[in-house]
Amino acid sequence: MIKILCAAVHLFTAISLSRVVRKNFIIDTDLFSDVDDAGALLLAATAPHVNLLAVNVNYPSTFSALAASAILAHYNRADVPIGIRRPLTNNTFFDAWYYELGEYASKIAHQWSGGSLPWGHAEKAWDPVALYRKALSEADDGSVTIASIGFLDNLSGLLNSTADAFSTLPGRQLVAAKVSELVIMGGGYPFGHSYNFWGSDPGLAAHVVNTWDGRIVFVGDDVGKFVRTGGPLMANGPRSDPVRKAYICYTFLQPQSSWDPLTVLYAMNGLGDVFRFGNEYGYNYIEANGSNRWVWDKEARKQSFLRLKVDDATAAAEVDRLFLRGALSVRGKPTYDGNRAGYPLQGHWEL
Repeated sequence: MIKILCAAVHLFTAISLSRVVRKNFIIDTDLFSDVDDAGALLLAATAPHVNLLAVNVNYPSTFSALAASAILAHYNRADVPIGIRRPLTNNTFFDAWYYELGEYASKIAHQWSGGSLPWGHAEKAWDPVALYRKALSEADDGSVTIASIGFLDNLSGLLNSTADAFSTLPGRQLVAAKVSELVIMGGGYPFGHSYNFWGSDPGLAAHVVNTWDGRIVFVGDDVGKFVRTGGPLMANGPRSDPVRKAYICYTFLQPQSSWDPLTVLYAMNGLGDVFRFGNEYGYNYIEANGSNRWVWDKEARKQSFLRLKVDDATAAAEVDRLFLRGALSVRGKPTYDGNRAGYPLQGHWEL
């Protein structure tokens, strides 16, 4: 009888999980000069309630796209298509500002090579606007959340796009029909001058923020600056995990600010116990130089900026918990790449 009851419980659980509506999700990332983009990918790729439709890369280094592919493949998401801005470069990151941060994208791309983009073939990545249009056209109306954790060039291209083989709708209409919420990491509130807005093309950032018709939520630079994460992942995560190694390469075992993981956390889960809105009304305005200011217009209700509801340490603990949960969910992965080097990846990482 007990065995029958257990079997019935397992069957009911399986049926219930199969009926759970997974959230359609797209990430637009500048994975290159900061490791928190890799952490954000870990969260999205391992969240059981997220249907990751696409990952677009808004920094044009071949290693950015290849690293994204390698990370997704490790978390059993090799099916997720990747797009990247052109023209491609072979740039690698060098910390010419603090001289204390390390490069990780090329290392992860090479040592964990896999997924939709084989090592050395970043040119096989999608055009980001075409990938946006394909993913959006195939999704249900009002079902897609986009998390922008970098520059806004790709999103500007989407807004400017015209009818094609994927959809007869121009970009702004396609966005209005398909996107429920755009979550942007960038800016300061009520005012600021954020790298994500000025670092590539501030005019394109202004174009997106000032003309987007739907719901936008902003995660300002101050929200994640002192939420230091990655320590437990580096200390206790599987040695085969690429994001763990990315944090080690980049931070030299020091926890890192969590701008992008917090942005993705909100985009996936909403306010929950971690966040609150910092405004009841108003909208964000981007100046020509990439500076932003919040306009307190009581008639404007489609835009919000986030504040933490909890202290920095509590927010960090939640992100670290999800990092470890995601990394450990694929613990059965081999710890070496027998197709290439044939030696244990952890050989130089007994940390």
